[in-house]
Amino acid sequence: MGEGVRLWLALAALNGFLAVAAGAFGAHAVVDPQAKEWLRTGAQYQAIHAVAALACFGLLRLTVGPAGWAGWLFGFGGLIFAGSLYLMVLTGVKMLGAVTPIGGVLLLAGWAVLLWGVLAGALVTPAP
Repeated sequence: MGEGVRLWLALAALNGFLAVAAGAFGAHAVVDPQAKEWLRTGAQYQAIHAVAALACFGLLRLTVGPAGWAGWLFGFGGLIFAGSLYLMVLTGVKMLGAVTPIGGVLLLAGWAVLLWGVLAGALVTPAP
């Protein structure tokens, strides 16, 4: 397994870990309803896209070439989207909410790239 793939899978695992940690923190340590909602939203999106990034690894092995790009977009998009929400809760700096849509656009781009790859039949040589 190449270093790029190892980093991609580590990013997916980091997203999964942070999603569970943020969800637990929001459920057990936060009182403010708005902060709870930001943590819940961040954790939900981050967990979904951690799994999506891992699924892209399987799709790439099944020769769907753009799955590699989608996996990276899901990984970084999840960190930026959820991370900005988590930082708003931890710091109280509401301006960080301006960063959240950047992560959302990356997540949307991941789905668009994956859709394009499947519909266009953009295949690569199967991995050994």
